[in-house]
Order: sequence, then structure tokens, then C-alpha cells
Amino acid sequence: MSICVYLWLICLSSCATAPTDLRSLAPADSLIYLETNDLGAALQPIVDSKSFSDAAQSKPDISALKGVQLAIAVTGFETSEQQVNEENSVLNFQPHFVAIADTHAWGWQTRSFAENQLGEFVNKIYGGGVQLETTPKDGGTSYVWTSEDGRKSFAFVIGSLIFFANDESAIERVQAVRRGEAPAFNKNGKEVPVAIGDTMAVGYVSKDGIDQIANIVGAQQAKKSGEESEVQSFVARVLPQILRGSITDVVWIANKTEQGIDDRLNVTLNPDIAAVFNETMAVSDKADNSLLDFGGTDATTVTQYNLKNPQLAWRSVLLTVQNLTDPTSGTLVSALSDSFFEPYGISNGETFLSSVSPGIVTVKYDDDEDVAVIARSMDPKKLTSAIDAEEKKTPGSFIEITEPGFENFVIAGGPETTAKCTQAHQNGQNLVKQQIAPVETGNPPAIRTFGLDRETAVLLASVLNERKSDDAVPVSRYIVETRFKQKGIERRLISEFGLLSSIITMLASEE
Repeated sequence: MSICVYLWLICLSSCATAPTDLRSLAPADSLIYLETNDLGAALQPIVDSKSFSDAAQSKPDISALKGVQLAIAVTGFETSEQQVNEENSVLNFQPHFVAIADTHAWGWQTRSFAENQLGEFVNKIYGGGVQLETTPKDGGTSYVWTSEDGRKSFAFVIGSLIFFANDESAIERVQAVRRGEAPAFNKNGKEVPVAIGDTMAVGYVSKDGIDQIANIVGAQQAKKSGEESEVQSFVARVLPQILRGSITDVVWIANKTEQGIDDRLNVTLNPDIAAVFNETMAVSDKADNSLLDFGGTDATTVTQYNLKNPQLAWRSVLLTVQNLTDPTSGTLVSALSDSFFEPYGISNGETFLSSVSPGIVTVKYDDDEDVAVIARSMDPKKLTSAIDAEEKKTPGSFIEITEPGFENFVIAGGPETTAKCTQAHQNGQNLVKQQIAPVETGNPPAIRTFGLDRETAVLLASVLNERKSDDAVPVSRYIVETRFKQKGIERRLISEFGLLSSIITMLASEE
């Protein structure tokens, strides 16, 4: 559950107090640290968005949150497996977190909120029957809510401060920091931006946080990799090795702009890997946006690769993966590398990448196999040899375009998807004609994805308000840009809701 959800219910009169350095209260070894200096200002663009209005019954009044400071420190992760049937199970990963909020209100108002509105919300989440235990402690008040099935939530209130957690030890760790018995986050030497001005929120993921997240990602992807235990074991072992060996830390900053919420993730890489990618992922002088004429506006994602040398870029990825894993796994990754191209009907990835111009576009619809790749051929004969022989026999799986202005264009993939691509080109319902793809005037990204989001508005409506109806499923657009820099990778997300909304819905979930 998220303190963000609880706090918007509060009806407190703010008093004029100086901002609190929340970093002085969070543990120095927090795996993940998130912060906003004005929760109301951070949430306002989300509840003001058109998609939220279309999904929610009404717009929540968050005026009381103006000036409320909030920090969330993730101190660990708990893994559980829920058996669905004899053959299948679902992995759940619950973060252990503590939310630190300064309401800048009177102490009695903050305690009243904890005992009433916060307690009522916990009772609702747990399905009723929650028992509250209140205890004076360390000059403040400790709260423990216990559900009928034994689940617990914890809070500690002192003055205008609220500490809320799904793990009691997380609150104890914050208390130790507050008493000066343990080092604080602001003393760990990490350079994390400050949320001021148009900055909505900032965050940081430590090396230890990366390592734990890597294990989670490995387990999740292993479950998706198929039913064969050998494949699942391979993914669960190798993927965390790659992530742990390549990423040092991540810094996040979210800003409100005219285009939407602008989230930037600066991923610091291992220096050797950063140097390699900075060279091999060099951007082409000019992006071939004409390829996007085949990217339909109804596609789930359309990704544009604007790399000077696609073949060299791909080789650098494979070599990096091999260097980060054990020799046996590295050899197997190399042997299986062409499997990444199979959904597009391509049997030899190296040959394909060496036969096309720098610009490449991939299109994906809802199904993972519902994909296509669009490229401009430089060597038609060589390119054709890279296409799987059986796929070429399937009508519509490989299309060559010859019309003026689109000479030597090829589309490969599932016949239904390639047909959607050509239809988008013919009827004008594509990213270029609808002017969804912005024209780059400078510093184009190496990789750019245009996507549709059909989930966030509905999830936010359920958390921050009430869903209007089951039929209300608003669709919002987003753009993700990836740039390779001297020290790592910059990922920029421009969207209606931003990453903050994902964090809210994740922490508000009991699953």
C-alpha cells in the first residue's frame, strides 16, 4: 500500500514550517530512495490528465496535499510463490518500504489522521475486521493494524511526521537514523538531484538495489521464457549476471513539461561497457523517419533504431553479454543469438543487419508474436538470403516495396502484422502522417519507441478514486528515447502519467 494514497484523504490545515530534509531520516543503505518536496504538485498533472478523467468517476481534491513532503525508502524485497495449479505458479515480489511524510500540520491533526482516515483505509484494503493497537513510544505514537488473516501495517507519528511501512523493521531503521544511531541517506555520498521548481520527483537506485532487482527480473523473465525447466534455469541464472555486471546505479528525475511528464533515468554502467556502447551505439547522422510511414498509430509499440552501424551494435551487445557470463553460458548465448530475429522470419541476424541501411523499425501489436520489421535494403540479394526459407513461402511474410519514395523498403514478420503496416502506409493512419513522431532538430536518440498505454489510467482510477466503469479503458501515448553516453545510458520517457504513477500503483498493491 502507498502512503500517497492515504495522504490524499487527509484534511489538515498546513502550518508554516521550514521544509524537512527527508534524506536525513532515510537509511543510508536504502536500496531505492524516492522523494518529492510537494506531493500535491506532483500528483496534480496526473489527476488533471484527460485519460484519468475518462477512467475515474470523479477528480479527487488533492489541494490539502500542497506542500506535503514525501520520501519512500525501499529497504528490501520479499519473494513469494502462489501455486495456481499443479503445473503453474505465480511469483510475487513485495517491496519492504517505509514512507516518510511531513504534513507540516499540528501534531494532534496528524495523529487524528493516522487513527481515523488512515485506519479506515487499511481496514478497507484488508477487507474489514482490522484491529488497531496504539502505543506511546519514543515521544510519539506507534500504530499497528492487524487483519483477520494476520497481515500487518505499521505507522509511527511524531509531531507533523508520519512514518508508514509494511515492515516494522523498516520503521525501526528510520527511528535509529532519527536518533543519530545509524547513518542517514544524505551522508552516503550519493549525488541525487533535489526536487525543486518544475521537478516533480527524484529517485535513486543503489548498486545493492540493482543486484536485488536483477534477481527479480531474472525470475520474472524465466517464468515467461517457456515451460522447459532448462530454459527457465538458464534465464534465471544468466540475466541477473548481466544486469549486476553492467549497471552501477540509476538516478531518476521527473519534470512537468508542455509535452507531458518527462522522466529521465540516468543509468551508470561499468566504465568498460559504457566506453564500448558509447562507440558502437553511435547515432546515424540523420534518422530515416520515412520508415515510420509503415508504423500504424494503433500498434502497441513502434521502435525506431537509428544506429550508424546496426551490425556492429548487435555484435557489441553479444560480446558484452559473453564477457559478463561464464564461458559455457556465453557460448550458448552466441549460439542462440539468431533466435531474437526468429519472430520476424529472419534466420540469420548478422546477414540481415549487414544488408540494410542504418535505420530499422520494429512494430509490435498486443501479442508477443504479432511483430514485423521494416528496413531499407542496401543489398537485396543478401537480405533475401537472411529470410527463413519456410517463412518466404508464407504469403505476406516478406514484402518488398517499390513505389516512388519508398524504393528498396522491405517488411518482414507475421503476415497479419505486415498487412497492418502496409495498410497504415496506404490509409495515412501512421506515425508520420498523424505527426506523432516529432522531427528531430538535434541530438536524436539511438533508439526511440512510440507506445500505447491501456493500463495506467484504469489502475490509477482504482487507487486514487473509483473506476468509472469496466468499459472505460482510456488509451494514452508515450515516447521512450534511449541515448548512449560516456558514462552510461539516458532513458527519457515522455508520457501522460510518468513513472510516479507506476510507483503509486505498485506500492498500493497487496499482490
